[in-house]
Amino acid sequence: MSKATAVAHPIQGLVKYHGLRDPVRRIPFHASISVCTGPISTRTTLEVLDGGPETAAIDGQPAAGRSMERLRTVVDAVREQAGDDRPYRMESSNDFPQFVGLGSSSSGFAALAVAAAKAYGWNASQEALSEVARLGAGSASRAVTGGVSEWVVEGERSYSRCILAADDLDWSIVVPLVRHEEPTENVHREVLTSPLFEARLAYMDSVLREARRAVAERDLHALWAAAERDTLNLHAITMTGEHGHITWRPPTMAVIHAVRRLREGGLPVWFSIDTGATAYLNTESRHADEVAAAVAGIEGVSEILRLAPAGPTRLVDGHLF
Repeated sequence: MSKATAVAHPIQGLVKYHGLRDPVRRIPFHASISVCTGPISTRTTLEVLDGGPETAAIDGQPAAGRSMERLRTVVDAVREQAGDDRPYRMESSNDFPQFVGLGSSSSGFAALAVAAAKAYGWNASQEALSEVARLGAGSASRAVTGGVSEWVVEGERSYSRCILAADDLDWSIVVPLVRHEEPTENVHREVLTSPLFEARLAYMDSVLREARRAVAERDLHALWAAAERDTLNLHAITMTGEHGHITWRPPTMAVIHAVRRLREGGLPVWFSIDTGATAYLNTESRHADEVAAAVAGIEGVSEILRLAPAGPTRLVDGHLF
């Protein structure tokens, strides 16, 4: 029997992906850029068995239904590459809250792909691992590669590559948690029903160029500003789709206005929100305390996290079982 454990960090979308051109293989309509956020992480242990039933648990609860289907899709892809169809036991644990928009699926499926590849003996490249992780959750492809990564779309291929390592970046991420559960798959499924989606596709080339230039020049202010504008663009699509998903809560709006007041006062801080209600507040480390203090008293903010850019998914020795 073979056992492996991997640790991955969830991602914050910067230039975000929205919608899937191929929902089965999870190939998006366009490229996107994100940053892994630490020290929060998912730890996943997978053991290959010689027989018996396949089992999986997340935070102590058995995986079932759609969750188990997504897990099996990733492991099946690994088993196909390894030429090994033996069953497995898997356990995964998050050290950060779920259902607040922090992207636990990104770190979860990244850790699963890397642990499964090691346990089944598939010596895969990081690029190949990102393609397998993508089958569970699109955002997981970038959690594999870590740092600031771009999820690339090249015809029928779609993988992630790191474009800026997490080391030595003066980048603090203040996160005022706002609880609101909104299944990401439902939101992505409706993009084509928004009358604004074609306009978003037309705008993507320019914002991706802007973000890539900011990364190449290490101009974090420009990157954070692009992420804030892209947040508004993305949520315009979400709000104008068939079911009018509005994932922002009153505290989300209060945080947005607090950020803008801080910036009007000369403090460099920008917000970024994925498909949930929680905002990431991107700023320099010397301003993080002031930013945190400005949003800590907002009603509905349950907790303040202090994060920073984090590296790629890695294998570790500490197994969960």
